[in-house]
Amino acid sequence: MNRAATITAAVTAVAAFAVGCGSSGTTSSSPPSSSSAPAAGGSGTLQAHSSPLGRILVDGTGRALYLFQADSGTTSQCYGSCAQAWPPDTTTGHPSAHGLNATMVGTTPRKDHTTQVTYHGHPLYRFAQDVKPGDTTGQGSTAFGGAWYVVSPSGTAITSTAPSPSSSGSGGGGY
Repeated sequence: MNRAATITAAVTAVAAFAVGCGSSGTTSSSPPSSSSAPAAGGSGTLQAHSSPLGRILVDGTGRALYLFQADSGTTSQCYGSCAQAWPPDTTTGHPSAHGLNATMVGTTPRKDHTTQVTYHGHPLYRFAQDVKPGDTTGQGSTAFGGAWYVVSPSGTAITSTAPSPSSSGSGGGGY
């Protein structure tokens, strides 16, 4: 009897864990709780912008774009609560690139039937806590099974962190 009770308890625990890791099964049309968080959609426009991290990709509104190292090629691994924290940059048409290599711009279908913008084969995301253009507060975060980095115009992850405002050194970097 003890073995059967143990197996039943284990199966119940695994099922509860699986439900907790998946989507909640509810659909919400409201944005994340922060009123200044960007919407889940995107403009489908990519451009390069100077930042303390160097030149980075931004969307049409100037918000930093990130890649997720847990993605498999052009296949996104970010859904549910991950996509709420890291909204995918989506488009309804072919994205455009201003000042970037247009051959590196593409799209990939998502399981939720939207189309995500890619650059150099990486699905692109914004960070919900980046509240204004130029913010890169998600840089180097590890969440939802992988690391998040802003993307350079060459299509690679920028893995450095921004210098702290209090660090001393010569030159202002022209920012």
